[in-house]
Amino acid sequence: MKRFLDEHFLLNTPTAQRLYHEYAKEMPVIDYHCHLPPAQIAADLQFGNLTQAWLYGDHYKWRAMRTNGVPESYCTGNKSDWEKFEKWAATVPYTLRNPLYHWTHMELQRYFDVNDILSPATAANIYGACTEKLQSPDYSVRNLLRKMKVALVCTTDDPVDSLEHHVQLKQEGFEIPILPAFRPDYAMNADDPVKYNQYLAKLEKAADMSISTYDELLQALRNRHDYFAAMGCSVSDHGIEEIYADEFTEAEIKAIFLKVRGGIVLLPQESRKLKAALLLELAEWDWEKGWVQQYHLGALRNNNARMLRQLGPDTGWDSIGDFPQAKALAKFLDRLDSRDKLAKTILYNLNPADNELMATMIGNFNDGSVAGKVQFGSAWWFLDQKDGMIRQLNALSNMSLLSRFVGMLTDSRSFLSYPRHEYFRRIVCDLFGQEIEQGELPGDIDWVGKVIQDICYFNAQQYFNWQFLEQQTAAVS
Repeated sequence: MKRFLDEHFLLNTPTAQRLYHEYAKEMPVIDYHCHLPPAQIAADLQFGNLTQAWLYGDHYKWRAMRTNGVPESYCTGNKSDWEKFEKWAATVPYTLRNPLYHWTHMELQRYFDVNDILSPATAANIYGACTEKLQSPDYSVRNLLRKMKVALVCTTDDPVDSLEHHVQLKQEGFEIPILPAFRPDYAMNADDPVKYNQYLAKLEKAADMSISTYDELLQALRNRHDYFAAMGCSVSDHGIEEIYADEFTEAEIKAIFLKVRGGIVLLPQESRKLKAALLLELAEWDWEKGWVQQYHLGALRNNNARMLRQLGPDTGWDSIGDFPQAKALAKFLDRLDSRDKLAKTILYNLNPADNELMATMIGNFNDGSVAGKVQFGSAWWFLDQKDGMIRQLNALSNMSLLSRFVGMLTDSRSFLSYPRHEYFRRIVCDLFGQEIEQGELPGDIDWVGKVIQDICYFNAQQYFNWQFLEQQTAAVS
């Protein structure tokens, strides 16, 4: 019986072990999509204790604790940090076969050199040891990034964000580029006219202009898109249920905007037309600037109205949705391609039933101009666990080119989440290793190792065209 989480964790053959330890393990990390708070990086924050570093804002853990019968006061409520950690430690033994069990113990090992299993019996010692280390300057958030060999981070930022922390980090010369990513979801979501007009007031302030018409909305967003580009942004992102590609006229969109600007609730078809118009406009700007655009599709958010009112969004009340994706997605991409304005595009899918749909859709628009121009993005959110990753990797392998895949990201708000890259890399190496040993792939370890390094790092470095990473590229070649 293998020891839990030993050096060959998830690596079930000698070939997989060699591929990981000789080729994948030491590769730097490009985290091109995450939700790390740039303010904390700018401040080089040091967490006061393990709960602050580990449990604050982590709705994965909160969902597990709630399912284990833990009251909300220990998740997002007013209990002390130690009491919250104690409840998490009591939950961990019940997370067997959930990825949280693996991630928890990988994070304890990789960041804190703690090899004990977290449980009520070990909670106090682990909390004390890790909290003591977090008091050291070696455990500031910048040093946590350095410890995990992070080469670059793209945060997720609203058009109204000032980007002041990105400016500060650049001025200070922090050696890990912390770049913004343009996420205009609130600018597109006009379903609630009160909230939408409140948002537009913020956009007016950020863009330093009034917004009374649809043309002025576009100008304000364009101003912010340009500002983001000046601040080093070259990536956009949308978190939407599905792609909107409804037919519309310019006159319709202008009238719809005036309606919602006047505080009138839009009809569902009007809301969809507005979203379709904005998606198309924003995508064309991305193409003009040579950005990479990302679409996170399929989440059914904020299902628990009572808890949304109590706690707000992003607190763990979301699920996989079953939205129809294919026709509108094809129509949207084709509109851009027909105008020769389709930027590099990454499609993330949250419903595993749509994996093959996404893996074949990208082939419709990979035109040979760029290797892997349209990507089936890594297993996302509820799917970024072993089974979900393997299913995404297999669909991509079977119907496209895994060798051109831009690899893993954290999609996380936690500075302790970078072992997810290791988790992904071990799974990739195990897949290749098993098939080599079964005679399904040739035993050309150097070539397979190169492909694995490309997936881990080089493909993303080249795809996003971050030339300033070339020095690191040369160092690991």
